[in-house]
Amino acid sequence: MPYIAPKARTQFDPLIDALAERIVAEASADGNDAAFAGLLNYTCTRLALQVVRLQFGKMRYWLIALITGTFQNVAQEFYRRVAVPYEEKQIGKNGDVDLYTAFAEER
Repeated sequence: MPYIAPKARTQFDPLIDALAERIVAEASADGNDAAFAGLLNYTCTRLALQVVRLQFGKMRYWLIALITGTFQNVAQEFYRRVAVPYEEKQIGKNGDVDLYTAFAEER
């Protein structure tokens, strides 16, 4: 979970906001709505690698495992907090896939 102390948030949020604005500007200049995905991937990857370089100097297996787990947690938390409510809203709006109900009833 991405919960840090409020004091740390006040230090990081302006930096994150500035980076987000730069990513949006760069993606908008590209003229492709999905261009931000590559920029977001690059910045997150480079940030993780730079933290390792600055804090530990070189890559180690346990760092790979830790960072991979962190990125997986980010993806899972994002899906749970953003995608699931969105999907539920769309199911309510458009109806569900009938076979989901059929399989659920077989339990």
